[in-house]
Amino acid sequence: MRSKPGLFLLASCFLSIACNNETDTSHVPATAVSAQPAAIPVINYSVTAYLPHDTALFTEGFLVHNGQLFESTGSPEEFPDAESLVGIIDPHTGKLDQKIRLDKEEYFGEGIAFLKDKLYQLTYLNQKGFIYDAVTFKKTGEFTFASKQGWGLTTDGAHLIMDDSSDVLTFLDPSTLKAVKTLKVTMSGIARDSLNELEFIKGYIYANVWYTNYILKIDPATGKVIARLDLSSIVADARNKNPRANVLNGIAYDPASDKIYVVGKRWPNIYQIDFPH
Repeated sequence: MRSKPGLFLLASCFLSIACNNETDTSHVPATAVSAQPAAIPVINYSVTAYLPHDTALFTEGFLVHNGQLFESTGSPEEFPDAESLVGIIDPHTGKLDQKIRLDKEEYFGEGIAFLKDKLYQLTYLNQKGFIYDAVTFKKTGEFTFASKQGWGLTTDGAHLIMDDSSDVLTFLDPSTLKAVKTLKVTMSGIARDSLNELEFIKGYIYANVWYTNYILKIDPATGKVIARLDLSSIVADARNKNPRANVLNGIAYDPASDKIYVVGKRWPNIYQIDFPH
């Protein structure tokens, strides 16, 4: 998903006002306060390590495969140095070992997922995805999807799971790349849209929410948000280190080491975090 600088400032102000309004109940009748949706539990976390990250990388997809951090990036017009790439992050330098490059005049790279012997990549507005060999990274095919936009992508081991900026997650059959089911995501009974980069961790879907500092934990059986991570302190640290740092947008899980990493667009660091999962 792309960046719009003016919208970013407006959205930030709106979120700040909205949060203040939600917590200030001093002038609201007691009956109205009691009728508010139940609060979503916040997951406590700690930062356990910092890895470097190239601030030219406009993160769209983020994952661990065979012990290596992979990142896919987009190429918004306002950042001429940005490219739509897929590659492996060097944990010592933060640089991307490029494996795939899209023509940014035609495509804007989005989410990625490995499943079995293939790597899948979404594009933003073309309603098209690409399939690559997971070892050589040579393109072996293409597919189309019905959603007008492609954003995040992950897998539960049986399906590819994608989102498109709405409150709907779409499960694709990897053999046909056709939708086999959809899941509406709700938060305290209300549709939760703007779902972005995705990760599947121990039976649950974790979703970044565009222009917020939250990652949501979603029950794939019901679509209900059952908990959330508030990464405001990490976002603040990233922006203190690089004023051009953009939004939070990346969560990666390494099942072999049980480590979890988060990142954002043009961030100077990848943060290894620990939380109950």
